[in-house]
Amino acid sequence: MKKTVLLLLLVSSAAIAQKMKVVSGDFKNLKGISEYDVAFDYTGLTVDKFKTEDEFLADKMKKREEKGKDEDFKTSWFADREKRYEPKFIESFNKRFDGTVKIDKGLKSAKYKMTVKTTWIHPGFNVGVARSNSKITAEITISDAANPSNVLLVVSYEKAEGAGAMGYDFDSGYRISESYAKLAKEFASDIKSKAK
Repeated sequence: MKKTVLLLLLVSSAAIAQKMKVVSGDFKNLKGISEYDVAFDYTGLTVDKFKTEDEFLADKMKKREEKGKDEDFKTSWFADREKRYEPKFIESFNKRFDGTVKIDKGLKSAKYKMTVKTTWIHPGFNVGVARSNSKITAEITISDAANPSNVLLVVSYEKAEGAGAMGYDFDSGYRISESYAKLAKEFASDIKSKAK
């Protein structure tokens, strides 16, 4: 029994580790960096099973058209980026370092830039009797702020999954923000363990 549990833990740990891939550079290049000016990029984003974000929005808005909530959905879909996703990522990342490493938007004192490019979102769902966590795939690039072509690290994370709110996460913006918190947590953890 103990061997089975240990094997399951090793397999699940390996599965989690496989979600991260270093595209270029090295975590070691981040050693000693204490500040990053963070930016978020959503260009070319795909959503769930749709080929484009526009297709996703058209589908969701059509379902809400009769109730007159189609434009409300579109407005909140874009507003949630600055209002929910980005603050959640920043808060979750900074929390892991307890002040020793800091990120923020427009951080002029930072000599390095962190760009979080979201490439895919699964918004998840919660219809009461069934639910699904949100997941995001993103690429994080660290570069010299003064010389952006000097790239220290590019790393991708596949399907960072946000935790639910004990079944009360009926709002897609909330669910997706939890995926950004998870992405930040994973990235911060990798910096702590690999940037030595």
